[in-house]
Amino acid sequence: MKNLQLKKLLPQAGVATVALAAALGLAACGGTPASTGSTGGSAPAESDGSYELVTDGALTFATSPDYPPFENLENGEYVGLDMDLGRAIAEELGLECEYTNIDFDGIVPAIVAGGQADAGLSGISITPEREEQVDFTDPYYVDNQAVATLSSNTELTEDNAAEALNSAEITIAVQSGSTGADFAAENYPNAEILPFPNFTDAFAAVASGQADAVCGNSAVVQQMLAGAYTDQHVILTSATGEEYAIAVSKDNPELLAAINDALAKLQEDGTIDELIAANMG
Repeated sequence: MKNLQLKKLLPQAGVATVALAAALGLAACGGTPASTGSTGGSAPAESDGSYELVTDGALTFATSPDYPPFENLENGEYVGLDMDLGRAIAEELGLECEYTNIDFDGIVPAIVAGGQADAGLSGISITPEREEQVDFTDPYYVDNQAVATLSSNTELTEDNAAEALNSAEITIAVQSGSTGADFAAENYPNAEILPFPNFTDAFAAVASGQADAVCGNSAVVQQMLAGAYTDQHVILTSATGEEYAIAVSKDNPELLAAINDALAKLQEDGTIDELIAANMG
């Protein structure tokens, strides 16, 4: 796989808390959902048909903005590492940048079907199953899996987590279609796996007592614990080394190549390092 230098070691500290908001529909990446201005690319948007776009002159990403520090909505604005990266890629390509909100488990199917977005950018890990449906760009981040529970829970601890989680009496909340859901199902087959469309709902399920634990990508778990769910803590981590990348339709190889070229330039000039430091520190 090219450009493996894009990988970054997972930081353990969470970033500042961001407010979660619900919004549907299409919005410009550069500011509030009402903004549709250019991202300031150095060249006009491509119009020679070298790659297909849902909207002429704009690069549209499908995202599920409930996954800080990668994507979130704060006061109507898209924030997070992926959101900043999408803006930088669009600018590099001389395009405007737009996002459309789709539940996470619907992003890959939406890219396959076409018509809603040009690419999926939403903390998407490369997996063999997903690679059968879409093409992936070179990776830009590497993450692991983590399991958290209420700090007051004395039945699930760091000492017994690996064994205690695999019980029919345990319910583990996950995000539908995520690698966290796959990890929980594979490693704790006896537990009840409770899926939610949004990852924030999985944490809320633990807080309300609907679930005993939550499983998901470590950087996001750490962010949630540093913010709205300080009464929960991590009891298990697993170095799964998942590579985050951008999903592109197999019918649009020219766009895949263009985004990869942009990623390479953004890595070379230090932009990706800067975005990771700004969002993950």
